[in-house]
Formats: sequence, C-alpha cells, structure tokens
Amino acid sequence: MSAPAFIVEKAAGVASITLNRPEQMNALDWSTVKALGAAFRELEADKAIRVLIFTGQGKAFSAGGDLEAYRSLYRRPADFRRFLEDFFEFLNALEQSRIVIIAAVNGYCLAGGLELMLACDLAVASTEARIGDAHLNFGQLPGAGGSQRLPRAIGAQRARDLMYSGRWVNGAEAERIGLVARVVPPNELMPAVRALAADILQKSPAGVASAKRLLREGSQMSLEKALRFEIDLVHEWATKHPDAMEGLEAFAEKRKPRFL
Repeated sequence: MSAPAFIVEKAAGVASITLNRPEQMNALDWSTVKALGAAFRELEADKAIRVLIFTGQGKAFSAGGDLEAYRSLYRRPADFRRFLEDFFEFLNALEQSRIVIIAAVNGYCLAGGLELMLACDLAVASTEARIGDAHLNFGQLPGAGGSQRLPRAIGAQRARDLMYSGRWVNGAEAERIGLVARVVPPNELMPAVRALAADILQKSPAGVASAKRLLREGSQMSLEKALRFEIDLVHEWATKHPDAMEGLEAFAEKRKPRFL
C-alpha cells in the first residue's frame, strides 16, 4: 500500500498538511491537487481550526507539478483545463479563507510549489530553502497564479528576474526581497512556525479574519477606494463587534483580553 500524498494533523486550533511524496519532491499532480482541495474544505468547515501550516516531507516543500504526468495531460486539452481550474479553486480557497495559512518552506520550493507558497498568508523559510519560479527552465509557463501573485508579492522587476532567468534564491535572499516573512535555521523552522501560530491564536478570531479581509480585498482596489473600505469595515468592527470593546476593557484593566 502506497503512502498518502499528504498527511493532515490537527491540535489545539492549528492544523498542518505535510506533503508526503519525498521521492517525487512532493510533486503536485492532479489527484493530489484535488485531494488537497477536499481536505482544505473539511478544515475550513471545522471552526476550531484557525491556523493551517503547509510543509513538505524530505528535502522539498514542493518542486511543483509532475512533469511526467504533464506529457499525457497536455495531449488531453479538456482534462488539462480542468486541472488548471482545480488548482485555481484550491489556491483561491486558501486566499479567501478565514484561516491564516503559513507555508513552512523546508527545502526546494519551485514552480507549482512556489505558487502554493504565494497563496499562503505567510511564509517562513529554512536557510536551506531554494525558491524559484523555474517554469521556463523546461519550456513551461506558470498556470496556478505564479505570473500574477509573484509580481504582487515582490514587484515586477524581481518577478521578471525570477521568471525569465529561472534562477532560485536561498532563504536569506527570499527574505531580503520580501518573498518570505522570516528565515530561520532548519532545526528551528517548525518551532518558529508553531510559535507564530500560537501568537495568532492569542488574537481575536474575528479580528484576524477581518484583518485578512482588509489586506486581501483592499489590495484589489484603488488606494482611495481601499481607504474608504477600511473606514467602513473598521467603523462596523469598532461599533458592533464585542471583541473591539473587550480589547479596550482588557487594556484598561491590565488583563489579557477574553475574545469570543
């Protein structure tokens, strides 16, 4: 019996999905993408889960799509279109979710692996991580959002550099250019990510979800519209949600907030 393509674990408000095909560098083939989408829908339905961590088993976070499988899939245009749509739906669901999603980038993170990382809210990388677009190295193009999310994350010039050259960056350079939030030694990666998750769990669940909404929806608007959107959402939050007043009361009483 073959090992599962990924392993899901849950504990105290935090879930983790560990990609589990190390011999294939945790390749994201069609069946894995569909299964990941289904697993994420289950986690989204579990209101106890507030943070999700993605990582990889072995020396890769994910080296991207299964190039061998593409040789067959490209000859079936309708199926290839469905694969792209399934990948879109999965990554879009991550971005739209109330759950804060953290990529713990343990090693090679290339092509589709980078596209998964870019759909996460935060990325923490090991110093041994190697991150890049790499599609053009083998005559491919990004089809799971890489060409759109990468320039939004690091700017057009740096995105062009990574896409056109196909080069990889290490964890330190990834942090310097804003591709990841933090970089740590390999043995500190999961402790650092779990500590970050614990920090998030201390905050108001509704507040975190609203902050995620501000960042996500505001980034798709003009600056003036986004500022108006911020005013409207913050006014509603401050005047209607109990956690806003609870935070002020806790500060005044010198105690920890008791959020809903």
